[in-house]
Amino acid sequence: MPPARKRARAYDPARTRAAVLAQFGNVRAAVRTLTPEQLALPTRLGDWTVRELVAHVGCALDAVGRLLAEPEPARQDGRLLDWPSAVAADADAIAGTARRTAAAHPDPDAYLAEAERRFTGHLDAQPGSRLLPTAAGALPLADYVVTRTVELVVHSDDLTAAVPGLDVPYDRQALAAATRLLADALAVRAPGGSTEVRIPPYAVVQCVEGPRHTRGTPPNVVETDPLTWIRLATGRLTWADALAGAKVSASGERADLGDLLPLPG
Repeated sequence: MPPARKRARAYDPARTRAAVLAQFGNVRAAVRTLTPEQLALPTRLGDWTVRELVAHVGCALDAVGRLLAEPEPARQDGRLLDWPSAVAADADAIAGTARRTAAAHPDPDAYLAEAERRFTGHLDAQPGSRLLPTAAGALPLADYVVTRTVELVVHSDDLTAAVPGLDVPYDRQALAAATRLLADALAVRAPGGSTEVRIPPYAVVQCVEGPRHTRGTPPNVVETDPLTWIRLATGRLTWADALAGAKVSASGERADLGDLLPLPG
């Protein structure tokens, strides 16, 4: 008999909301310190400037309102774990929105404050079961809010990388949710039980087809820290560079994840 399908991880909506708002607050605090010269700096996101990256962070919350404005789907036909791969198809549209938003809002902090107000208003007014037409299909609002932790943690890291001396802190719950969602998405992309991926203290998943271990130390093990994992999963760091820099340990013939990362693609 095939192995039983693993139940999807559950996220507490109240904790997720608190995590999103905490990480968004960390970004806002960092943005308030930026000078016009720093806002004009380049980022590792193609030709985006820091100002455009900041605008995109606001758009990450405003996406909830945009999707709520669409007709509600009749039924859920998407999965939360499909979101990391599905969002890659929207890259060009996302970039265009970020540029237009940055141009329309010369005061980044004021824009972020309004985005936060709109976001909390939508969550107060709508049940978590309300379906949204996302890139990954129709998803409940509560699930879509989990994806906002990925957006905020990833782009907090992008901001830190772009501005010398800036060190955007990470809310523990936001970092945990982002790590777990991307780890579970890997397990969906490469189902199996031959390789164990450990991202302490937040996640352990099994993936990759092959012999399944039942006890003791598995023959194929990958281990790394949460930020390195998030960088690998989102294409900010290559598998080869992570190995060369001792940012990840991999043992066993099925422990090479280079062909599976980044997740979108």
